[in-house]
Amino acid sequence: MKTLLCLGYGYSARALARRLVPQGWRVIGTLRDPGQAGRMTDDGVEPLIWPGDLRPALRAASHILATAAPDAAGDPFLAAAGPEIAAAQVGWVGYLSTTGVYGDHDGGWVDESTPLTPAGRRGALRVMAEAQWRDTGLPLHIFRLAGIYGPGRGPFEKVRDGTARRIIKPGQVFSRIHVEDIAQVLAASIARPRPGGVYNLCDDDPAPPQDVLAYAAELLGLPVPPAIAYDEAEMTPMARSFYAENKRVRNDLIKSELGIRLKYPSYREGLAALLVSGQDG
Repeated sequence: MKTLLCLGYGYSARALARRLVPQGWRVIGTLRDPGQAGRMTDDGVEPLIWPGDLRPALRAASHILATAAPDAAGDPFLAAAGPEIAAAQVGWVGYLSTTGVYGDHDGGWVDESTPLTPAGRRGALRVMAEAQWRDTGLPLHIFRLAGIYGPGRGPFEKVRDGTARRIIKPGQVFSRIHVEDIAQVLAASIARPRPGGVYNLCDDDPAPPQDVLAYAAELLGLPVPPAIAYDEAEMTPMARSFYAENKRVRNDLIKSELGIRLKYPSYREGLAALLVSGQDG
């Protein structure tokens, strides 16, 4: 039986599991909060409490998806169980990284061949974690994700309750990716593995964040949220760090190599679908 071990069963892993379980896959996912185990079993996924013994799951796994954010030591799973993971007999490993590894390009385009010049600590930790996974010698595939949205993760709630603000920083754009498109790329890579492959996961339309909020308001039939200059905006340090990087991310490789046709090629299709489905909270 094909068995996927998810080292971190989060938002993107869950979207992939919902594709694989109906196809007869066994999916095992780690979690820290035992209270979330019921949600996982409802998905048809076997919960594995972490920290814990990964060895039985690693022996069963034919595929591994690593999703955990790195800390100062790098990837937390490799830090805790690196030799056991490196010894796994698997045909495919996927590591979910971020387009933040490219750093700031003043609105210019980047692709998978662009040198890694992260602008902040989070990006630097991802570069380190990517290297750690390469060093395992496993059949690794790296997926560099843009900003993720999808069911339960959209701008509608803040637009509805009046707390949304359009932060204006001239020339600033962000790339995005719908979680269902993440899942279809991962499934396509599993079907057509290329160990050593690196793929950018983003849609076709890098766009200013204020445009996304304005479109969400339009869909809801509500007033466009007020604009505020970036220099005057109150933001958390993490939110402000996102604005320190400005780039447009190319996604040609997932199309040419994996045959991907994005279900949501821009935020417009994605937001409209969320609203229609009722999963816009």
